Amino acid sequence: MRAYGAKSDGTTKDTRAIQAAIDACAAAGGGTVRLSGGKFVTAPIELKSNVEFDIEKDAVLLGSALREDYPKALRMRQQTVEPLIVITNASNVTIKGGGVIDGQGKVWWDYVNGVKDSGVLGTDHPRPMLLLIDHSKHVVVEDVTIQNSGFWQVVPYYSDDLVFRNLKILAPQRGAPNTDAIDPFSSSHVTIDHVFASTGDDNVAIKSGAINSPGPDAPSHDITITDCEFEAGHGLSIGSEVAGGVQNVRAERIHFKGTDQGIRVKANRDRGNDLSHLSFKDITMENVRTAILISEYYPKAMPEGEVAAAPIGRLTPFFHDIHIENVTATGGDWAGVIIGLPESPIKGLTMKDVSLSATKGLDIAFAQVTLDHVTVTATQGDPVNVAKTAQVFIVK
Repeated sequence: MRAYGAKSDGTTKDTRAIQAAIDACAAAGGGTVRLSGGKFVTAPIELKSNVEFDIEKDAVLLGSALREDYPKALRMRQQTVEPLIVITNASNVTIKGGGVIDGQGKVWWDYVNGVKDSGVLGTDHPRPMLLLIDHSKHVVVEDVTIQNSGFWQVVPYYSDDLVFRNLKILAPQRGAPNTDAIDPFSSSHVTIDHVFASTGDDNVAIKSGAINSPGPDAPSHDITITDCEFEAGHGLSIGSEVAGGVQNVRAERIHFKGTDQGIRVKANRDRGNDLSHLSFKDITMENVRTAILISEYYPKAMPEGEVAAAPIGRLTPFFHDIHIENVTATGGDWAGVIIGLPESPIKGLTMKDVSLSATKGLDIAFAQVTLDHVTVTATQGDPVNVAKTAQVFIVK
């Protein structure tokens, strides 16, 4: 890298040197670009096909802390700014090496302090994602620490065959808004394995289409999340922006400690589609505020008062075929809620071998639910509250 002029002194911008090395490697048909022995400051860079980007254990890639280094750009159909690292229309790209990628996002967090709806793409206060994988395939990100993004940290967008393994993804719990760890968006065949995430927002959020999207939107599907540990953050989310739908998600052997939520599936009438064949198995939760939140009323968990049915439209959410098995949660505020819309109740949700202990119990409405060896312990009120609008089948 120093042959291309990189200083790696933590102050000088090495953007040109890093990009020149990537471009030369790609032009030669592929190879490895290696950062070692220092701190490399950079403005946005682009990785290309057949390039392996190695950030060694003694190296840190630092995103520039100057907002003017991130030019305006059209990304994900929205006006925003360029991400720190982008992979666009590429294949066979790897990021690895044991080092650190640090977005130095505080300047961006301060920028949106007090700004309404700053967590939505397309606002007048755009912020850079740390890694955007855009219309690409066969991408591996492994054995690195990713931290302090200005906005969402790792975002696969309309991409396929992706592996995220042995990662630490970090941001402060407070004061670092919308620093989601991994957000697959209209992407498929995604593996998230052995990831430790402690962030200021969702630990994982699977998305597919914007709020009030005019379409068309592709679904996210065939996503596997295994052997992960989530601490600060909003848990494992599917939604809320799912105008393209989400199918075939398998989450297994996940430990939550101190997250706001655990299992969360969320949408509303302005951002929904088909969400189905979702499986959550072998999960433990400690001090998670709400263990299970499956709601078609986001950003609310439950509506206030009676809700009238609305006409079914293109963005109506349909939740069905959801399986939750071998889940234990202790020390929480709310065991959870399972609630659909009057015009679109949740169907085919099963819970088997589940033990939830919290201050408040489990609320179920506008849903068809089977409880198979489910124990709910509540210190206040009834352990399970079933509304007249729900069908609950109990297997002894």
